[in-house]
Amino acid sequence: MPAAHADHHGMKKDIVDVAVENGSFGTLVAAVQAGGLVDTLKSEGPFTVFAPTDEAFAKLPAGTVEMLLKPENKDKLVAVLTYHVVAGKVTAADVVKLDSATTVQGQAVTIKSSGGNVMINDAKVVIADVEASNGVIHVIDTVLLPK
Repeated sequence: MPAAHADHHGMKKDIVDVAVENGSFGTLVAAVQAGGLVDTLKSEGPFTVFAPTDEAFAKLPAGTVEMLLKPENKDKLVAVLTYHVVAGKVTAADVVKLDSATTVQGQAVTIKSSGGNVMINDAKVVIADVEASNGVIHVIDTVLLPK
C-alpha cells in the first residue's frame, strides 16, 4: 500500500492541503479562501504557519468569524491571517530559541517557552512541526489577533 501522506507526485502536501486534510481547520481554510490567500500559501515559501483549530476560532466572541468572512472585511481578515504566518521555516527547535517573530502581517508575535509548553502570544502550541512541502505548521489553541 502506498504511504498515506504521499500524493500522486510523491511530494508532500503543501500547507493548504495539509490543513484541509486534517479536518480540524475548517474555519482556517474557509478564512484563507475568503481572504484570497490560497495561492500564497500554496506557493514555494517556505512559511511557518501558526494554525488555530476550529475550536480556537470558536473561542472568539460570537459573530467574530462571520464578521471577518464578509467580503467588506477582507482587509481585516487578511491582516488576522497573515499575523499567523512567519516567512521561512521555523521548526519547534528554532521557535524555543526565539522570544519573538515578525509575521507576514508586519507585527511581531511574542514567543515564550516554559515547562515544555510553547506560547505564541496567548496561544499554546498543541502540535508542533506538522511538515508540509512548503513549510511547517504549528497547531495553536487560540486565534492570534494583531493589535
